[in-house]
Amino acid sequence: MTDLYAVIGNPIGHSKSPMIHMAFAQQTGQDIQYIPVEAPVGGFAAEVEELRSRGGRGLNITAPFKLDAYACATELTERARQAGAANCLSFEGDRVVAENFDGVGLARDIETNLSCPMRGRRILLLGVGGAARGAIPAFLERAPAELVVANRTAEKAHTLGKQFSCLGNLVATGFDALHEGHAGRFDLVVNATSASLHGELPPVRAALLADAALAYELAYGKGLTPFLRLAREAGVQRLADGVGMLVEQAAEAFAWWRGVRPDTRAVIERLTVPLV
Repeated sequence: MTDLYAVIGNPIGHSKSPMIHMAFAQQTGQDIQYIPVEAPVGGFAAEVEELRSRGGRGLNITAPFKLDAYACATELTERARQAGAANCLSFEGDRVVAENFDGVGLARDIETNLSCPMRGRRILLLGVGGAARGAIPAFLERAPAELVVANRTAEKAHTLGKQFSCLGNLVATGFDALHEGHAGRFDLVVNATSASLHGELPPVRAALLADAALAYELAYGKGLTPFLRLAREAGVQRLADGVGMLVEQAAEAFAWWRGVRPDTRAVIERLTVPLV
C-alpha cells in the first residue's frame, strides 16, 4: 500500500521537497506518494485534518506554518520543544508528533558534507528567527568554544540567549555591539537572517568574517548572495549555501518516518547551484 506524505507552506510552488523525498523513496525502495499542499494563512489545521483523513502518514512544514505545526501537535520531541517550532509531523493513530530537524540538518551539512567540525570552534550565527532557534541547540550540542548569536534588535537576541544559555557557551548581542569587540574572531559564520531572500546584506562588516574557514548562507539556489560576496571579498576560502541543509533535514525526516536513512550526496549535487 502506498503511504501518503506532504509538504505544506504558503507559497509552496518553489518547494524542492517532493523531488527530494521521491528520490529518497526510489533509492531506498519505499512505496510512498509525496505531494505539495499550499494552505491559506489560518488554514493549517484544516489541511492537516484533510491529509489525515486521506491516510496521510507525515508532513513537512515550511514558512509560514512552523508555529502552527508546533501548536497542533499532541506530542513534542525535545528538539521541537527547544526550538518552539516544528518542521515535521508524524501521524500515528490519534497522535500528532512534532519534530524539528532544521538544526540537525544544518549541523550535519557543515560537519559531514563540508568537513568543518564545530567542537572547539568560534561560531557566529546571524539572526534569531525560526531557523536560528533550530540551529542553536544543535550547534551547542557540538561543544563549540563560543557561539555568538547576533541580531539587528539586540533585545530579541538577549531573550534567545537567556533561553539557550544553559546548553553551552552562548553570547547574544546586537549587530552594533558585535562590531565593537568581535572582529576577526570567528572560524564559522552562518547567515540565518532573511536579508538574502530580498537580495540584501545583513548589517555586518567584512572584518567579522576575515578569519573564518567557512561562510554559510541558509538561503539556497540564489548563487552568490550579498553575504557570500562579502565573505569572498573578506578572504573566506570556503562558501556554501543552504542546499545541503535542505537535503539533510529532509533525510532526517525520511528516516524518522520510514526507518531507513537515504544517502544524500546525489540529491545535493542535483540541486546545487554554482556560487558565482
